[in-house]
Amino acid sequence: MSPQAAAERREQSQAGSLQMLGQLKVAKALSGRGYSHRRFQPRWAHHRGTCDAREVVLARDGRGVRRNKYCHPVKGTWYSPYDGKVLKSEKLVDVDHVVPLAYAWRSGAKRWSQAKRRAFANDLTRPELKVVSHSINIAKGGKGPQSWRPPRRGYWCRYATSWISVKHHYRLFVTKREKKALINMLRTCR
Repeated sequence: MSPQAAAERREQSQAGSLQMLGQLKVAKALSGRGYSHRRFQPRWAHHRGTCDAREVVLARDGRGVRRNKYCHPVKGTWYSPYDGKVLKSEKLVDVDHVVPLAYAWRSGAKRWSQAKRRAFANDLTRPELKVVSHSINIAKGGKGPQSWRPPRRGYWCRYATSWISVKHHYRLFVTKREKKALINMLRTCR
């Protein structure tokens, strides 16, 4: 892709994300009362035979991934876009929910059915599931963009567009501070 085409794509991505962000309801975060990881994901959902969503993401996002007969990765290399680490062991990687489950709960998922929460937690269609280093996933926790951003500034545009796309699809609301942080990150798309 030429540099000009790449620049045009980033501008379209930024404009589309700003438009979607403008369509999201702005509200105060709901209480975290009642939240439990198990309300979304008692376990990873199976998608392809014996492969669960986590194993599908590890295979999708890795290079040279080899799996055992149970679909579990036994070899491969993964790149963590948040911190730029190259990871050569599945034990060093996590599958991150771009919009953390606890954050989604406080953004409206609290009112969803169990089935919808499970679909959200295992969504392979939208940019919700990413392979990242275990250490960066722990640092991120359940935080939103107003209090946590990927250390690699070069990934802010992609992170913000992914966050907005997921929130828009699931009709989750944003807080004022969250929206402001997302707009600031979208400025790096240029």
